[in-house]
Amino acid sequence: MFRKLSAEAFGTFWLVFGGCGSAVLAAGFPELGIGFVGVALAFGLTVLTMAYAVGGISGGHFNPAVTFGLAVAGRQDWAGVVPYWVAQLIGGIAGAAVLYVIASGVAGYTPGGFASNGYDALSPGGYSMLAALVAEIVLTAFFIIVILGATSSRVPAGFAPIGLALTLIHLISIPVTNTSVNPARSIAAAIFAQNGALGQVWLFIVAPLVGAALGGLIYKTLLATPPND
Repeated sequence: MFRKLSAEAFGTFWLVFGGCGSAVLAAGFPELGIGFVGVALAFGLTVLTMAYAVGGISGGHFNPAVTFGLAVAGRQDWAGVVPYWVAQLIGGIAGAAVLYVIASGVAGYTPGGFASNGYDALSPGGYSMLAALVAEIVLTAFFIIVILGATSSRVPAGFAPIGLALTLIHLISIPVTNTSVNPARSIAAAIFAQNGALGQVWLFIVAPLVGAALGGLIYKTLLATPPND
């Protein structure tokens, strides 16, 4: 279990550091910024690379919503859910802390949004709380369905579809919420943001968990082939 929790912490560290780091450090760089597409790719690549690096140890969740959705679908032992959550939060906050140290190395730096998630005034496109709630629930549900399908016994082994799915999710929803689908990522960024993101982080805990439960139930009841798909 210690190896599994370590893998989850390292993987979530990389996801937050790489994904949020691309937004904080590279997205708006004058004339050469990577923009929304670059950030979306960065998040997908963090999952893809760490899934291959440590996914064989822990399953490569790096996301409390993924752990919860897999437990609902019967792919994760419920006893391991809370320990996984703790490891993911520790890794995510550590990744955000290292990113903050690097980002603050520029004179006059202020964290601002620090790649945090939000709605209304904190949404990149000014989207409402309802829009953010629906987007996060639906996108997390489909993310769980993709994960369960891509890791089932019916398809070739590999993590590429999962990373591509996360990239697609970001391409859809960065303008809406700055894309969460991951409570650990949202909490980690909100801690260092200076825009009031902590006051809205509840939505980015609740909505991904609800979406994950829906995705797990949908796959388990409608799509899975018994007994161990």
